Amino acid sequence: MGVFKIDWALADRIPFRSESAGKAGTIHLGGSYQEMAASEKAAWFGKHSEKPAVILAQQSIIDPQRAPVGQQTGWAYCHVPSGSTKDMTEAIEKQVERFAPGFRERILARHTMNTKVMEELNSNYIGGDIGGGANLLSQLFTRPALRSAPYRSSVRGIYLCSASTPPGGGVHGMCGYHAAKRALRDEFGIII
Repeated sequence: MGVFKIDWALADRIPFRSESAGKAGTIHLGGSYQEMAASEKAAWFGKHSEKPAVILAQQSIIDPQRAPVGQQTGWAYCHVPSGSTKDMTEAIEKQVERFAPGFRERILARHTMNTKVMEELNSNYIGGDIGGGANLLSQLFTRPALRSAPYRSSVRGIYLCSASTPPGGGVHGMCGYHAAKRALRDEFGIII
């Protein structure tokens, strides 16, 4: 699957009904488990969901330097069929509004990217796939190749920490965490 992504400049925090959602750096939006699963299944089988499962990040609530004083930033994406050029702005923003009434009133500017733009920005994102391919059980420990230290590249001091390393995409931050542990071990003998 590919992704359709939106970046926002916001006048204020996203007004989530849930207090804990308003404090979270990353949120998965989509209602019930069944609704989110149906959205993912639709994209996998080449269809677009009217109520997509949305991954949303509010980076400026954690790092205020990412936005001008008094304003906020955010981004979100949903899965779409590989190579899709459909504009999912309305569907994504409708989902955010569903859980954060008044969200749209806070949008100062937006930038969108469909799967074609994603692939133009990074040729590894074939069809707009930011995960580096299907997360199959067979790839869980064999990304990018079967070896004892998958984060180490062939060049000393250069390490891989993308979704193309274990445990793969969708496990936010863990690829970088494990790559950093490997780098500390190799370069300084520090074992964490």
